[in-house]
Amino acid sequence: LGPVVDLLRLAKATPGFSGADLAAIINESALHATLANKDFIEQDDLEESRDKVRFGRANKSRVMDEKDKTATAYHEAGHAVVQHLLRPDSDPLHKVTVIPRGRALGSTMTLPEKDRYSYSRRWCVAFIKMTFGGRIAEEMFTGDTNSGVSGDIRQATGIAKRMITEWGMNEKLGFVFYGDDDTKPNQIGGFGDAKSYSEDTAKLIDEEIKNLIDRLYEETRQLLSSQRDRIEAIAQALLKYETLDGNDVDRIMRGDVLTKPTVSDLLERERKAATLIAPGPNATDPDIRP
Repeated sequence: LGPVVDLLRLAKATPGFSGADLAAIINESALHATLANKDFIEQDDLEESRDKVRFGRANKSRVMDEKDKTATAYHEAGHAVVQHLLRPDSDPLHKVTVIPRGRALGSTMTLPEKDRYSYSRRWCVAFIKMTFGGRIAEEMFTGDTNSGVSGDIRQATGIAKRMITEWGMNEKLGFVFYGDDDTKPNQIGGFGDAKSYSEDTAKLIDEEIKNLIDRLYEETRQLLSSQRDRIEAIAQALLKYETLDGNDVDRIMRGDVLTKPTVSDLLERERKAATLIAPGPNATDPDIRP
């Protein structure tokens, strides 16, 4: 480990990680540092490895056309704005990026502040609204939608269903369990998915899931309609920098302008530095290296 690595910072950013997950982070960080020809594992190696273990490998070599990249920037900006505005009910925003990671074209990453053993109704509502933010922002600024929201739809539907069928968070259905009971035999001789309620109740469950989704979707649309300038600012920053951390998003939401160097700026700085120390055509000192 490098001399300035803060393991407490890493520990705070890995709630819910198993021992195997933590071991994977250490192994990946060692590989990351080795490939970068470093003498030590540094903080950025650990944090990139944590993101890989949790969210999948960043695919920086994948080429996206400008239209897809712009749509992804607005999509992720919508997620980030909702996540920011719904604090403290939502988890803290960790990072938002338009660099493909895993199967996703972009990612909005959150990290809970502590291990979570239960879910409050407020957290569930905030999470569902966050999943809507991408589709709504993309539609607002591009006038179109695409299939990239399938993961958001699955997550929103899954949480809404469990709120109503398992967690008693619906007034009409009340404090009754309507989920799958793994202890009861089903019709094919196995266990699980044994329904103990009527078709009328099943219809009511479907209606209440749809009503909850529709109501929260409209609330999220109204929320983002009043934040068009912030969505635009974050999307443009994503197109310029590709990745923003939580502090960057906080600054943009306050109305500040980011002035950090881009990847192109850093590469140009390295090129100029290499040119300055490169030997001239008449150099004879063998110790001079470019």
